[in-house]
Amino acid sequence: MAGRESMDGYAAGTEGGAQAARGTEGGAQAARDTEGGAQAAFAATLVDEWVRAGLSDAVIAPGSRSTPLALALAEDGRMRLHIRLDERAAGFLALGLSRATERATVVVTTSGTASAELHPAVAEADLAGVPMVVCTADRPPELQGVGAPQTMVQTGLYGSAVRWAVAVAVPERGQDGMWRSLAARAVAEAGAGPSGPGPVHLNLAFRAPLVARPGPLPPGRPDGRPWHHVSRPVLTATPADVAAVADGHERGVLLVGAGAGDPAAVHAAAAALGWPVLADPRSGARTPGPGTVAAADAILRSPHARDQLRPDVVVHLGERWASRAVADWLRQPGIRHVLVDPDWRWRDPDRLAATVLRTDPTALCRAVAEAVPEPPAGPEWRTAWVSAEATAQAAMADALDGRAGLTEPRVARTLFDALPTGATLVVGSSMPVRDLEWFAAPRHRPPAVLANRGVNGIDGTIATALGVAAARRPVAVLLGDLTFLHDAGALLGAAEASPDVSCTLVVVDNHGGGIFSFLPQASHLPEDTFELLFGTPQAADVCAVAAAYGVGVVRAADEGELRSALKERVGSPGVSMIHLRTDRAANVAVHDQTHRTVARALEEPWTPR
Repeated sequence: MAGRESMDGYAAGTEGGAQAARGTEGGAQAARDTEGGAQAAFAATLVDEWVRAGLSDAVIAPGSRSTPLALALAEDGRMRLHIRLDERAAGFLALGLSRATERATVVVTTSGTASAELHPAVAEADLAGVPMVVCTADRPPELQGVGAPQTMVQTGLYGSAVRWAVAVAVPERGQDGMWRSLAARAVAEAGAGPSGPGPVHLNLAFRAPLVARPGPLPPGRPDGRPWHHVSRPVLTATPADVAAVADGHERGVLLVGAGAGDPAAVHAAAAALGWPVLADPRSGARTPGPGTVAAADAILRSPHARDQLRPDVVVHLGERWASRAVADWLRQPGIRHVLVDPDWRWRDPDRLAATVLRTDPTALCRAVAEAVPEPPAGPEWRTAWVSAEATAQAAMADALDGRAGLTEPRVARTLFDALPTGATLVVGSSMPVRDLEWFAAPRHRPPAVLANRGVNGIDGTIATALGVAAARRPVAVLLGDLTFLHDAGALLGAAEASPDVSCTLVVVDNHGGGIFSFLPQASHLPEDTFELLFGTPQAADVCAVAAAYGVGVVRAADEGELRSALKERVGSPGVSMIHLRTDRAANVAVHDQTHRTVARALEEPWTPR
């Protein structure tokens, strides 16, 4: 927080004393002025290179030690600045901006625990493959290890979570030949490294005086390009890659998640192969059409369907589904698994993959669509899946539409259906991302769906959504009450900082951690123990908390009110909240009944042959 800087005056005095001891008072002052100018020039050079590299946004958490870089960003004026008091919120805001813009966002903090507050966002950016340039200010060497305030070991702070990390000494004019290279390489490492996009860490030591004029900058490339321009390699699909997918596999499935590539290419490949597409909402491929399967979780809970729809091969494109039913189905013996893994992320926790293709998923799908002369699968294979999908969707609609009031599956289904074209839906981890995956029906031109599923934490959901909203408009967020309370501080100053942002929080308030009610703990533990350790109901009034941050609140009690509130709020400027009340025990019952209804519908007379 900004208040951490209250001891900086003392630290500056300590530095002044140390420098004065090296010479006369006047000489020390001249040295400090020269050093301050070098630091200012260094910071201004970084900013100029980042602009040349195409970066557009920087998030600053206020603090004293980071003054040279914060001033450089403000005085340059070419990058949009986003100021957040809380460093954890700043980190996730930067994550959301990077996800929306698909380029690195710079995030700046002061020294000490401020830098540690970024770690959750750095970890998520690492595992989700999101580019970020993380800049932590640090104390100079003479203040390390001697009990100076707001000082800790920051070198290597984020461990293996960063693509590249460098500790930069206090800038001096004799080093200015490396400054542009450092800035340009940071962007290249964040966006084009061999392990795919991710965060980089620049730990920047600064010495007082922290406010100075920069003087001349080292010259950049005369054509205005960055010092280093690195493009990601184009991973073309080889004939061997195509053969690994298509040759001899009649009963195949494309299992697609976030990062699966161009949805049109995915569906073209599936059509050429005669296979279904099991489409997670985050893939962008959950659109109506022959072969699209959205209800895979419900279908594969049916023993009959699970038996009859057992494939020979599964091709994994993008991130995994959250569904345990799908995961259990994949673990059946005798299925050959092909993992498409362009960034060598090895998303295969069950170690099922017999073949790993390091190729671009879009390129592979297009190559398959062009190379396969006729579907290797007979028409009955995809027809069986299409029939199961239609049966499941009809049963699901009957089970959910016949209930009075709002249920959590109905909320997720309605959101995916009702959001306007061009909207982005940010989904909290825990139950919201599962409800969307399990219950959202296909639709034409669906909203883009984003979720922090790298580490799968609930932290930073609101801040991430606000970052997305700062670059894309409009945004809706589906989250629970605990996720809201965990990140409510991200709302501080959000409306004032970006008045044109449109972000609507849809908060499903079931008075606690709803996902735990689905786990064995709920039935194996005494109720009071379960509530203490897992249900964790909070006394805070979610609506009052939102109002305290200046967020307008509307309550919705049924689907009609939810649709009306979405129509009014989504796309309107500002940050608002739609509050929905549900019950945890009733929610478990709704899920169970819906799954039983689908399973019964898939027994007879439905048959895949």
